[in-house]
Amino acid sequence: MRSLIALFILLSIAACKKDDGGDPDPQKPTISVADVTQAEGNADNVMDFTIRLSQAAQTNVLVNYSTLSGTAQAGVDFVAIANQQLIFGPGETEKKVSVEIIGDDVEESDESFELVLLNPANAVLGQSRAKGTITNDDNNNALNIPTSGYSTPETYPGRTLVWQDEFNSNTLNTSFWTHEMGNNGGWGNNELQYYRPENTYSHDGKLIIEARQENFSGSQYTSSRMVTKGKKEFKYGRIDIRAALPKGKGIWPAFWMLGSNFTTAGWPACGEIDIMEMIGSQPGTAHGTVHYGTSTATHQQRTASKTLANNALLADAFHVFSMEWEENRIRWYLDDVQFHEVTPATLGAGQPWPFNQNFFFIFNLAVGGNWPGSPDGSTIFPQRLVVDYVRVFQ
Repeated sequence: MRSLIALFILLSIAACKKDDGGDPDPQKPTISVADVTQAEGNADNVMDFTIRLSQAAQTNVLVNYSTLSGTAQAGVDFVAIANQQLIFGPGETEKKVSVEIIGDDVEESDESFELVLLNPANAVLGQSRAKGTITNDDNNNALNIPTSGYSTPETYPGRTLVWQDEFNSNTLNTSFWTHEMGNNGGWGNNELQYYRPENTYSHDGKLIIEARQENFSGSQYTSSRMVTKGKKEFKYGRIDIRAALPKGKGIWPAFWMLGSNFTTAGWPACGEIDIMEMIGSQPGTAHGTVHYGTSTATHQQRTASKTLANNALLADAFHVFSMEWEENRIRWYLDDVQFHEVTPATLGAGQPWPFNQNFFFIFNLAVGGNWPGSPDGSTIFPQRLVVDYVRVFQ
């Protein structure tokens, strides 16, 4: 009997240890941090996070804290904090942690980062992560988006509208588009920008791709590049893109397409169709081009351009950049005026014609590179590529 009683006591003690082993100490206070939302401001300012104890302690309570980048990036949107310590004295239940916010006057999307609590002493963690949301408060009128310009219809005789993006949502439609990021060694053209999603936003039913002069991850400029690869790919049709372009030396916007076999065939064997390219030092001229060849060593191109009359600029009003694409023929239009055409005969006997297959879209705004050269003191930043719509008819 004594042995059974002793065994029962041991099992009871073991069960109690197992049940209590993972539970917070009821004698220790819980330490938590709350989310904060704050306007960015044009000048640097601070965002205060409130750290609270559930009850006062008899001894000092310590906790470490750090920031983590999210859509808001350390060094660009806020000043990073790494492994700092906060001390609550006996009887204290609330403290503030201040994070410096880097203000600017650039129109952009709301962005966020996190403040994280780590390694508490004499307390247990409750809400250990808080989101700091930096809301945009810049004047939308500063965007200077044109209010007039050329437009095209949503219907054409004998054609069906098979895809469109009117950019009416507050966020980019990720079922259509994917952001490509980084500087990628200059993207094959010695370009200077670092592509990041934060440079893309929507305003008043328009897509804005913004090139900024700012240091980020080793680059002096940032911008955005977006593709429809694997999501929206097409063979033939009429393509209309209504946009207002940026300007300034070293600025290089483009609407273009690559063959869907790009990953396997490589460039230029996959084919490249440039619906519109413009360099900011020639702000009234649009270019249309095809690139082709079996390898970079045999790369060739056929190009033509269209310049607006009366020294008008492509930045001052909306224009429609169109392409009529059919088997063995591609034609380019600016505001429905044709300025370029290529066929297999144009390329010459024996040249490959990689343009009778599916292609995907690329929209980007580059800074610098082999063609436009680098920005100089005359180049004003930020520069914006404003897209009203893209439509595909077949």
